[in-house]
Amino acid sequence: MPVTDGTLLFLADAVLVLHFCIAAFNALSLPVIWIGAAAGVRFVRNPWFRWSHVALMGFVLAETVAGRLCPLTEWEAALRRAAGRGDGGGRSFVGYWLDRLLFLDLDPAWFTVGYAAFFGLIVLTLFLVPVRRGKKLPPARDVKS
Repeated sequence: MPVTDGTLLFLADAVLVLHFCIAAFNALSLPVIWIGAAAGVRFVRNPWFRWSHVALMGFVLAETVAGRLCPLTEWEAALRRAAGRGDGGGRSFVGYWLDRLLFLDLDPAWFTVGYAAFFGLIVLTLFLVPVRRGKKLPPARDVKS
């Protein structure tokens, strides 16, 4: 079954949605951590949540410092080119607005500085709102019937 241009454009928009969700996770997790810590919410100290946040933002900073595009950006562009829309056209309504929100027209140096500062805040937050492991359950007792 051949892959149609419409399918390729749908997949490109799906990659864009995934990219936007990851960016939103990176951007919103820090305020969630601080608000959650102030409110006493245990989730914000979860190691999986916190270390995935550090790793994702560290990856974003590393690729920016290296002058590379995000692999998701490259994948989306490749799908659009394969659909004959190398100019970036063919986005759905949602795809159009997510693209506008995600890809700001700024000098790349601003992104490097901004990502580095944000990553620094994330690392600082690891010390100010430390990661904690959940409490272990007590060992199971032998129950006699």
